[in-house]
Amino acid sequence: MPPPDTPQTLTDYLTGRPIPNVGPEANRQAVIRYLLDVAGYACGEIAARVPISVSIGQAAYEARIDLVVSLGPAPVMLVKCAAGSLGSRERETLAAARLLHTRPLPLAVVSDGRQATLLATATGRKLAASDLSVIPRRQDLAALAAAHPTLALSDAQRHKESLIFRSYDSMQVNVAGKGSGV
Repeated sequence: MPPPDTPQTLTDYLTGRPIPNVGPEANRQAVIRYLLDVAGYACGEIAARVPISVSIGQAAYEARIDLVVSLGPAPVMLVKCAAGSLGSRERETLAAARLLHTRPLPLAVVSDGRQATLLATATGRKLAASDLSVIPRRQDLAALAAAHPTLALSDAQRHKESLIFRSYDSMQVNVAGKGSGV
């Protein structure tokens, strides 16, 4: 639950609808505002709370991804909105970006709504860390994604990334429902 002086709902900047102010929702809204108002993305290029399901043995683990940015039909960048240390969320964010589709997304971002870290999904390398300006602008995203290509994961790699994602995601607190909403 948010502190007592925090509103129980926020207006989603992407849809205009009221949403619960739970977990890192205010941080997600700050990133959405940046993507739309500064970085030049259109509403249709940003998807929020995207479902992800990973299989571990016979069990499926269900969660949600905070934001996924697409160019045309292709998802290109995953964004994890977090409260607290961004460094502690990098590995979870990389795992999610590697698992969301059959082929990993090229770029991943972790942000607290003020600071951000941009990561190359294939290598896990930190490309930039500072304020929100490290999040690629729309006109730069295709070239940056092309500079960081990804390969499909083997079954063994998918299993390892699934374990990592579930381990980090399932430990999150102060969020509504199962899983965090990476």
